[in-house]
Amino acid sequence: MEVALGFRLVTLNLNGIRSAHNKGFLAWAETMKADCMGVQEVKAQHEHVHETFDTLDGMAGRFHYAVKKGYSGVGLYSRVAPTEVVTGFGDAQFDEEGRYVEFRFDKPSDGLKHPFDKLSIISCYFPSGSSGEERQAAKFRFLDLIYPHLMALKGQREFILVGDINIAHKPIDLKNWKGNQKNSGFLPEEREWMTKLLTDGGLVDVFRALNDKEEQYTWWSNRGQAWAKNVGWRLDYHLATPGVAALARKEHIHIDSRFSDHAPLTIDYDFTL
Repeated sequence: MEVALGFRLVTLNLNGIRSAHNKGFLAWAETMKADCMGVQEVKAQHEHVHETFDTLDGMAGRFHYAVKKGYSGVGLYSRVAPTEVVTGFGDAQFDEEGRYVEFRFDKPSDGLKHPFDKLSIISCYFPSGSSGEERQAAKFRFLDLIYPHLMALKGQREFILVGDINIAHKPIDLKNWKGNQKNSGFLPEEREWMTKLLTDGGLVDVFRALNDKEEQYTWWSNRGQAWAKNVGWRLDYHLATPGVAALARKEHIHIDSRFSDHAPLTIDYDFTL
């Protein structure tokens, strides 16, 4: 990619940071020259990340690990040190699953140049309900909990939440929408939740604000020839408050390098930290 003119923010579900590393993730990340990068589904613990993956192209990382080994986990890297780091959003079950890390960049602080008094960047991994009814019920519970959390945060600060949301919002966001209306990730209740978030909730799907084209996918099943035939889903998002969303300038889904079943999503914003 060309050099960023402002703030470059990348999100990527790694499907295992060690596996992604073996497929070239770190070398790719060094070419991005990101200012901040959110990663999800790290599938590792502190002992696996420390001194190996805790810095990335000069960005320092902080992580929220799952208690269960080899499961979930999120991380956030930043070239500028945050004024505060928040891990978890206050629910015991989901905080044990390692799904939320937030960097806060607040003024006054030496070196912070962004135009907001209070700004957060969040890396979040929403549950998948595809394994069965129990996990789908957990996913619905997560949605019920994260919504008021985000609304409370929106009342206090600008933010960009990046991550694997595990929901394709509209028919344009997946290849076979007619055949997936009863499948997790495109259930009517999940889509209604997204619509509520983007209307009543006032958040912005930043990618769609910049790109309204078809076949813009970020995940492909490992079954069949989904990748080869581009039978994909758009599950990875930048969700932002209106003030910071208005500064989004350029988006890019990276499909040239494959180190996960997800593709990285980059958006450049017209501000600097």
